[in-house]
Amino acid sequence: MSDSTLWWLVTGGLVTAELMSGTFYLLMLAIGSTAAALAAHLGLSLPLQLVTAALMGGLAVVLWRQKSLRRESQVPTELHLDIGETVEVSAWDGHGTAQVKHRGANWAAVCASAQTPSPGTHRIQAIQGSRLVLEKI
Repeated sequence: MSDSTLWWLVTGGLVTAELMSGTFYLLMLAIGSTAAALAAHLGLSLPLQLVTAALMGGLAVVLWRQKSLRRESQVPTELHLDIGETVEVSAWDGHGTAQVKHRGANWAAVCASAQTPSPGTHRIQAIQGSRLVLEKI
């Protein structure tokens, strides 16, 4: 069996695994194995085929990850349904953070103002990653 046939089988396996898992990362690796199959058709040696697969697949994964991160950072805050909801803060720790219960889950919270945070009822002003930004009511 030729090298190109093996690379095409690897590509098919990666695409199949991607369809079963639902992530795009395996599809990006399939791009790398496709490039290696094309390199095999051009008559390049096995080490060059491996380098081609690694470079193209790795580059595709990195570019996809950067695109995903950029898309996540551009989510408008109006889409966060939790903004404006109230939570109870029982205590703040020395770092200016608190653990609050919201929608049945524990969240890390920070105070929105530069004032010393105090326990009590707070309103969710924003969401930064997995932290709630709270303002005292």
